[in-house]
Amino acid sequence: MEVPYFDAASTAPLHPLARQALLSALDEGWADPARLYRDGRRARMLLDAARETVAAELGARTDEVVFTTSGTQANHLAVLGALAGNHRNGRHLVHSAVEHSSVLHAAERAEADGGSASAVPVDRQGRVDPTAFAAALRPDTALAALQSANHEVGTVQPVAEAAALCAERGVPLLVDAAQSLGPLGSPAGWSLLTASAHKWGGPAGVGVLAVRKGVRYRSPLPADDREAGRVPGHVNVPAVIAAAVALRAVRQEAAALNPLQHARIARLREALPGLVPDLAVLGPAEERLPHLLTFSCLYVDGEALLGELDRAGFAVTSGSSCTSSTLTPSHVLAAMGVLTEGNIRVSLPAGCEDADIDRFLDVLPNAVAAVRSKLDAPSAAVPTADEVTLDTLGRRCPIPVIELAKHLTDVPVGGMVRVLSDDEAAALDIPAWCEMRSQEYVGSEPAAGLNAVAYLIRRLS
Repeated sequence: MEVPYFDAASTAPLHPLARQALLSALDEGWADPARLYRDGRRARMLLDAARETVAAELGARTDEVVFTTSGTQANHLAVLGALAGNHRNGRHLVHSAVEHSSVLHAAERAEADGGSASAVPVDRQGRVDPTAFAAALRPDTALAALQSANHEVGTVQPVAEAAALCAERGVPLLVDAAQSLGPLGSPAGWSLLTASAHKWGGPAGVGVLAVRKGVRYRSPLPADDREAGRVPGHVNVPAVIAAAVALRAVRQEAAALNPLQHARIARLREALPGLVPDLAVLGPAEERLPHLLTFSCLYVDGEALLGELDRAGFAVTSGSSCTSSTLTPSHVLAAMGVLTEGNIRVSLPAGCEDADIDRFLDVLPNAVAAVRSKLDAPSAAVPTADEVTLDTLGRRCPIPVIELAKHLTDVPVGGMVRVLSDDEAAALDIPAWCEMRSQEYVGSEPAAGLNAVAYLIRRLS
């Protein structure tokens, strides 16, 4: 690729063997696999072979695996179908606070239909405590959900431990393995598992839903005679074949590729804080996906930094709390209690070279400096009062934090800064900034006469 592509966590480039399989399957597997004539039988044989391949990689039976149109659809079906099938035990769902949005949206639907849900918090590394996860289970819990690895920061979750504790309570565990299935394989202990082919180098439009035998499941969709009655509509046989070929290939390549990716990410983790002032690397150093790293830059708008890196020739993504399209904080970063502003996620594809890492390290400092200069980032000042109030009403992140950093030295050590803000991200970013800069976050209070909040910060150094 001419442009270094560092967004494999969103969509991995199509694996070369998957491309070959797809082109061949377009000629051989185009017919309806439900038909009995020759072309239909051939398509069915190819579909069965692909199912066997995927099932083998999951450690599942072939009749436990069905194909969906996406990982999102697989998660929707898994959550709603397991809750419906296990409704006699109750209608309560337990999930981590950092699950993929598709799981959270399905939880919202279940709550709207009269069920209930509990979110289990995570630590600052994005990891859930298995004991806390088990403690959230109730007698009426019908399903628990825990992703195998986080899609934003790469944290690998303790699925096996959580699964054992769920099994003791008779609660099925849904594992969203979309990010980890390619590099790490199938985790142990799942009752239901979902995945998405375009995350491992297969074509987009293919998801996987696996349901263990004995797990109560009832499809939330109208009845259909395809895919065990769980997913209606015609199966995209060529795409499924290519997805299966890609999965087997990346699993065979993982033993050699993972150490290389680990080393590249470790190099970024070590180098970035020294190259860019006020940069924090998020997520754990060890228990993580081998190819993914997220970092946060103070006083930087994530979307603006993404644009600078794009102009410099790098395709990355931003987990920033505020973008022009959403203005919504990342629920993952918020749950971790870290900065939701100025985030960049780097996720390396299999074709990454060490030279790409060299160039990224050369480009990033100038890109950050360019964005900070446009936002008038903070500089030192002489104290002028024991308390100052900063009016940032109507201004979105990272401006409230930038103004706080610029004016903290307007007060002496022990002085107080009040930041007035009507941006919901300020409730996350100001405490996180205080944590990073070793200042005291005193708390917040309604701003009198304003539809806003006053955040109180005491200068400690």
